[in-house]
Amino acid sequence: MTGISVAALPAPPTLARRMKVVGALLLTLSSVTPAASVYVIIPGILQQAGTGAFLSLAAAALVGLAMAFVYAELASAHPLAGGEYAIFGRTLGPFAGFVYMGMNTFLCTFAPAVLSLGASAYLTAVWPQAPSVPIAIALATLLGILNIRTNAVVTGLFLAVEIVVLIVLAGLGFSHLHRGMGELITHPVALTAGRLVPAPVAMIGLATAVAIFAYNGFGSAVYFSEEMVGAPRRVARTILIALVLTVLFEFVPTIAVLLGAPDLKSLIASQSPFSDFMLQRGGARLEIAVSLGVALAIVNAVIAIVLINARFFYSSGRDRAWHGGVNAALTRLHPRFHSPWVANLAAGAVGIAACFIPFHLLLVLNGTGVVVMYALLCLGAIAGRRTGSTAHGPYRMPLYPLAPVLGLAALVYVLYANWMDPAVGRPSLIATLLITLAAIAYYLALRRRRGGAWAMTGPLTEDEG
Repeated sequence: MTGISVAALPAPPTLARRMKVVGALLLTLSSVTPAASVYVIIPGILQQAGTGAFLSLAAAALVGLAMAFVYAELASAHPLAGGEYAIFGRTLGPFAGFVYMGMNTFLCTFAPAVLSLGASAYLTAVWPQAPSVPIAIALATLLGILNIRTNAVVTGLFLAVEIVVLIVLAGLGFSHLHRGMGELITHPVALTAGRLVPAPVAMIGLATAVAIFAYNGFGSAVYFSEEMVGAPRRVARTILIALVLTVLFEFVPTIAVLLGAPDLKSLIASQSPFSDFMLQRGGARLEIAVSLGVALAIVNAVIAIVLINARFFYSSGRDRAWHGGVNAALTRLHPRFHSPWVANLAAGAVGIAACFIPFHLLLVLNGTGVVVMYALLCLGAIAGRRTGSTAHGPYRMPLYPLAPVLGLAALVYVLYANWMDPAVGRPSLIATLLITLAAIAYYLALRRRRGGAWAMTGPLTEDEG
């Protein structure tokens, strides 16, 4: 690559614009996987804050709304398949963009593995001998080669099953109420030494830090923006709708169970409160059916995340972040389906390989990358307004700079909460720092080898529709 200008290299093929809001929304919600958040993440919030989970989830929804405004403005100005790193490179500079790209190269590898391994816990309720490791990612990799609209339909069907599960859970909770909404707001209780006591404000705050992660994923619509018609306007709308639906699908079933649980002590103490509630109210057959539905929801999330990662790798190849031959391969599109099929195979391969990393280590490595991403998004929104690098975007967030300032304030607290968690949070922060340092070292080496700053590109044609 030394001595060859970016302009002198042949332009990579461009992704085909074939989706509108609905298709991108189905893929985005599938990557969020609300059912997995309810069954996997929110039980930890219940154990920490008890019925104060209501307040934790409500506060996290406000932070999520602020971040959705930030995401929407940035994605509207820079609707690129590289996602966050492409945005940071254009608002905070090439150094920030490349370093985050290096971080995300590691972090995006771990998420499908965490989900794939998590799906096995629910699959075994129906298929006890299910081989847990590579199935979900292997299926996602094969489907990812297909046309993006085909994947939107497939994930949409899986998402429908996921929503049915959440509707059933909410229906069982609301059908037999044991307490009122006011009790959750004014008298939240937590379980301490086997007794229900008033939930400490500090514990509700710590649980809010976890709840922010439960809603994460609504911004992933930006990764599909180069395959959207009229992307600048539609991607912003998709992100905002995805946040609203994510909160609705996660918040409402949780409230229903908190209101409908006959015994709060056993609910809060349970490692699987929603499964236990379903078994108690709906019986064994319904609980098995729901377990299968949750497993399908997690598989669906793996499909969507592999698609996202494929577009990330495609964009990194287009921006020539790797060796020349690797860049050419990652930007290769399937002649029939117009998908970045080599990048998709790469995303699947590294995801399968990550399944063999110990699960606790995966949680540590995957834990706090979102905090860094959100912080950079807030800084990018502020920088974009000051430099004018986002001025051309058709969407402008309301009440600026309230959203990025609120987001940064919340993230400072999340960092504190993670540092106070010696089991996962603190090691995860240290791991994120080490990954960041490795990305910086690679950037400096690449810049020295090329004799200049890293230059980013974009699609051959801009779609302003």
